[in-house]
Amino acid sequence: MSSRRSMPWCRGAVLAALLALAACGGEDGPATPDAGTGTDAGTDAGSDAGVRPSDPYADEVVEYVPGEGAGFGQDRFPSVVLGPPAGVGPDNGSLDVLSLGRGGHITLRFTDVAVIDGPGVDLLVFENAFATPGGGSYAETGLVEVSDDNVTWKAFPCAFRDAAARYPGCAGVHPVQANPANGVSATDPAVAGGDSFDLATVGLARARYVRITDSGANGYGDTAGGFDLDAVAVVNGEPLQGTSP
Repeated sequence: MSSRRSMPWCRGAVLAALLALAACGGEDGPATPDAGTGTDAGTDAGSDAGVRPSDPYADEVVEYVPGEGAGFGQDRFPSVVLGPPAGVGPDNGSLDVLSLGRGGHITLRFTDVAVIDGPGVDLLVFENAFATPGGGSYAETGLVEVSDDNVTWKAFPCAFRDAAARYPGCAGVHPVQANPANGVSATDPAVAGGDSFDLATVGLARARYVRITDSGANGYGDTAGGFDLDAVAVVNGEPLQGTSP
């Protein structure tokens, strides 16, 4: 995140914001997304036959280690990253986020439902990327890992320097559509926006923990640097009644 999101944006303001951000040091420049589909290279997208949990969002923060340039959203921590995303469409970056800062990371836990390897997309991660003139987007990338026990972790490959291919495998690339206020489902990869992850990609059957790490290749200015986490949502899940921590 950077100062570009200090107020709601209209399309006419985006170009000026990009010029300011270029001076802040995003190394890879803007991405060129699908039009807010929320899909990522290497994942199945679109219609998904899995069971949608009634409470699909992370329940607690296990660890948060901010990096240089973090700070934004800490006054609302941890609730700012728990619960649903607050997407405001492709031309706007939400302020309902926590900035991780350069190399910062956060670990989230699901206590009532686990992510399972079902049909297609299993997990969605929401940042606050926004569209830019000409059909691109400004992306601040993050690396996503998953675990079932908070000990053994599986990392999704994230090409955070591959701007030409839209940073395949990374979070923080696609604008967010889902918001309780607009009725767009945060568990439907076809409409939610955000970035999609399939547990089959890393060979994991179930995950109760998600860790997101700023890639270190973003913009870092003031207290709103790097990857800005809005929310995570389970697409394919199963209840965790009676499961040990």
